[in-house]
Amino acid sequence: MEKFAILAQLTAKPGKENEVEAFLKSALPLANQETGTTTWFALKIGPSVFGIFDTFSDEAARQAHLAGPIASALMAKASELLAAPPDIKMVDVLAAKLPD
Repeated sequence: MEKFAILAQLTAKPGKENEVEAFLKSALPLANQETGTTTWFALKIGPSVFGIFDTFSDEAARQAHLAGPIASALMAKASELLAAPPDIKMVDVLAAKLPD
């Protein structure tokens, strides 16, 4: 089980919800290229609230992800798309059910 994770919450500016959703969907190929990213989920929490949850093999992989292309692209678009800076938390997974 992967213990290292990131939980990020993103709140879209009014009228930018579809663009935030499209941005998150477009990031999947980048996540798939990250060898240290074990799982990556883009979430819609509410009409204008979105999230990202991802897990990593170790702290180095988590830090590499934070310095990688998804985070860079998000920060480049943040002032245009988001009502507030992303709320990014480093979290530890305590238990998980994963496919065999």
